[in-house]
Amino acid sequence: MNQVSLFKKYLDPAVLSNINNLELRARLVVEGFITGLHKSPFHGFSVEFSQHRPYNYGDNLRYIDWKVFGRTDRFFIKQFEEETNLKAYILLDVSKSMTFRTTSVSKLNYGKNLAAAMSYLMLLQRDAVGLSLFDSQIQKILPPRSVSSYLQPILTELDTIQAGKDTDIGGILHTMSERLKRRGLIILISDLYDDPGNVLSGLRHFRYNQHEVLVFHLLDPAELSFDFEGDIEFEDLESGEKIRTYPWYIRQEYIEAVKKFEQSYRRQCREYLIDYHLLTTDQTLDLALMEYMIKRKKLG
Repeated sequence: MNQVSLFKKYLDPAVLSNINNLELRARLVVEGFITGLHKSPFHGFSVEFSQHRPYNYGDNLRYIDWKVFGRTDRFFIKQFEEETNLKAYILLDVSKSMTFRTTSVSKLNYGKNLAAAMSYLMLLQRDAVGLSLFDSQIQKILPPRSVSSYLQPILTELDTIQAGKDTDIGGILHTMSERLKRRGLIILISDLYDDPGNVLSGLRHFRYNQHEVLVFHLLDPAELSFDFEGDIEFEDLESGEKIRTYPWYIRQEYIEAVKKFEQSYRRQCREYLIDYHLLTTDQTLDLALMEYMIKRKKLG
């Protein structure tokens, strides 16, 4: 197996689910993503640095430019800009509905892996990243920082997530809009199972405050296909309400309702210049990282 294939396999959520260490999962995802970029039409995306300087004893070896070493036989360090151009805030929904899964990975675990990989990538670029975990209330807030050592506190919070009960996405977005005074990039990772009007109102609040917004609408594949058989009892994970039915009897109506739900979000997000992307938990994580990088490129 060549290096590209080796790293790309770690973009698969099912493969990642077999790795216990969250930091290792994040690193493998980012390395797989970057390796793929170098072999793709998007190879222009890269970690930006301002200049080189000679290596000094004690410098971090990870910042040695080995390509320059190959040309000059001398060690040079990539000297990054001290000030970051971007502050990003990752808002991760940890409500009970996010624990649903029909594959090896729940929406919550997928979201956790995505938040970890994005944090790793942002800090690698010297961008500042913060984290907020929420259900019906804000459970945790870590303000944005751009130092590499900040990855550990973020991973610690992600690794110890306790799923909440119900959710209030719209209310949380309004609260966070008021708290975040400095403009930045808002990244929402959620299944968006709340009143769409309230959610969109909260997203528009961010735009009113001149934040950029990137939404990852995260669903289990079965939530799109409704591929269930037999006589099944369905339970709302947040309210506990149950209903028994034959899936084939309501499948077409369900699929049309979900499609309408997704298209409504997509249309209204586009209207307010909000980037919206639907993801399923069986898709590789590089799809989301690429959308982030495209957004990052637009923001300069």
